[in-house]
Amino acid sequence: MHVPRSVLRLFAALAVAVPAALVATGTPAQAIGPNPLPVTVTNNTGRGEAVFLYVIGVNLGTGRLGYVNAAGAFTAWSGGATPPAPAPDVSIPGPGNGGSTTIRFPRGFSGRVYFSFGERIKFFLTPDGLVQPAPWAAGDANQNILFDWSEFTYNDDGLWLNSSQVDMFAIPHAVTVTGANGVTKRTGDVVANGRDAVISAIRAQPGWANTVDSRADGTVLRVLAPGKAAGAGRFSATYLDSYITSAWNAYTSKTLTVVPFADQPNTKYFGRTSGNVMTFTNASGAVVARFNKPSSADVWGCDGNLAAPNDLVVGPISRTLCAGLNRGTIGTIDTQPSLNAADFYKSNPTNQYAKIIHANMVDGKAYAFAFDDVANFESLVNDGDPRSASIILSPFSGGGTTPPPGGRALVNANGPCLDVRSSSTANGTPVQIYTCNGTGAQQWTYAEAGSTLRALGKCLDIPGGATANGTKLQLWDCNTTAAQVFVKRADGSFHNPQANRCLDVPNSSTTPGTQVQIWDCNGSSAQRWTLQS
Repeated sequence: MHVPRSVLRLFAALAVAVPAALVATGTPAQAIGPNPLPVTVTNNTGRGEAVFLYVIGVNLGTGRLGYVNAAGAFTAWSGGATPPAPAPDVSIPGPGNGGSTTIRFPRGFSGRVYFSFGERIKFFLTPDGLVQPAPWAAGDANQNILFDWSEFTYNDDGLWLNSSQVDMFAIPHAVTVTGANGVTKRTGDVVANGRDAVISAIRAQPGWANTVDSRADGTVLRVLAPGKAAGAGRFSATYLDSYITSAWNAYTSKTLTVVPFADQPNTKYFGRTSGNVMTFTNASGAVVARFNKPSSADVWGCDGNLAAPNDLVVGPISRTLCAGLNRGTIGTIDTQPSLNAADFYKSNPTNQYAKIIHANMVDGKAYAFAFDDVANFESLVNDGDPRSASIILSPFSGGGTTPPPGGRALVNANGPCLDVRSSSTANGTPVQIYTCNGTGAQQWTYAEAGSTLRALGKCLDIPGGATANGTKLQLWDCNTTAAQVFVKRADGSFHNPQANRCLDVPNSSTTPGTQVQIWDCNGSSAQRWTLQS
C-alpha cells in the first residue's frame, strides 16, 4: 500500500508497504530480526556518477520525523522555516558501478531509501516536517537530478520493502529479504533493456510523450505517473473519464461483488449504481458504503471519491474499486478483485503507464499505482523474521532477464499456473502454484526427448531423487537424472517413473504459493495440467 505525501509530517499516515488489514487487526508480533537490520545497496546500473543514499522517515515509537545514518542511528529533524529552509546534508556515500554499500534500518522505523546519481538531493524543512522532492511540481529543486527511492517499514512484525513506481519510474531496482530460514525473496527486476523498453513504449502512446522527463545532456530522468503528469498540466486531466463512466454505469443493471480479503472468501459486498452513486450492501442487505463516481484524478491517486480509510469495510472496498479501475476490469469482470493478470489493461482507454511497467518486470509485479498490492500484484518482499535485505539498482541497458523463447503457461485443472517462486534461478528454488500472470516464472517448455519440464533455463526436479509421497519439487540445473524426468500422459498428468508418482498440487489447493509435490497418480484435478498453446 502506498499513499504519496509531499511533506513528511504526514509520514505517520503513510502505510509504507504494510497491508492495511494488518494495521487494523493488530496481528500479534512474530519473531523479529536484528536491530539494526543490514541492507546492501548494489549498483548494477552501468553508470559512472557518484551515488548518494538517504534513509528518511518516521520513528514509529515516538512519531518523530528524522533520518538514519549508515550505522542505523536515528536523528530527529530540528529547525525548519517558512518558507522551507534547506535541510542539512544527511547523505550516505553510495556504491560505484559494480559495487555495494551496506546501510542499516533500525527496528521501529518506516520510510524511504532515496538514491541519486551525480548530485545530492535537495531536501527542505518546514517547522513541522520535511518537504520531499517532487520533480513533477513547478520549480522543484530536484527536477534535473536522476534519483528514485524504495519504501519500507521495519517493526516487530517484520520487514516490508518495495520498489515503488507510484509517482514515477526512474531507476529500476530489485528488492530482496532473507529470513532466518535462509530463504531469499526477490522482486522488482526488469527484463533485459527494461528501462529503455518502458520509456520507449510510453513515449509511443498517443498523448503520453510529455510524461517523460529528459535532461539537457540527453539523460532520461524519469517517466511521471499519469496522475502526477496530469496535475502538472502535461497529460490529459480527463483521460480515463470515458472508461470510468462506462464502468460505473454498468452496475445500474447488474451487481458488482467485492471480495476484499483472500483469506475470507465469505466476506462479500454488493454494489449497484444509481445516478453517479454506487452503493454497497453486505450479505444482510445493510448499506455499508457509498461512493460518488470518481474522476480520472481520483483513480490515478486512489483518493478523492475513492479515499480509503484504514478500516475493515469501506477502505477495502475502495482499494478494490481503485485497483479494478486502474486495471480496467471494473464493468466487465463483476467479481473483484480480478485475479488473472491476462484480463488487465484491456479497457479503452486504459492505464498505459501501469500496463507497460508490469509488462517489463521479470515476475510481472510492480507498484505502478497506489493500490497495486490488491491481489498481490505489487513488487514487495516481506519477512516476519528477516536477517538481511538488499536493494539492487538495475542495468540501464542490457542486463535483466527474459523468458526463454517458446515458453508456455502450464495450467492446473483447478486454475492456477505452475510457477517458480520469485522468478529466482537459484538451485533449490521452490516450484509452486500461483495466479496465472504471463511472467517468465510461468513460461515452461516440455522437452519430449528427455521428458523434462523447464523454466528460466533450469529443470523441474525432485530433491535428491526422493520417491516418497509429499516430496516437494524445486528448480535445479538440468542434469539428465531420473529426478528430472516427467513423462506427459494422455490424462494431462506428468509421471516420474523413478518414483512412480505424479506432479501434484497438495489437497487440490488453489492458494498462491502452495509448493507442488509428487504423489500417487490418481487422475484427480490436482494432477491434470495443460501446456497452453
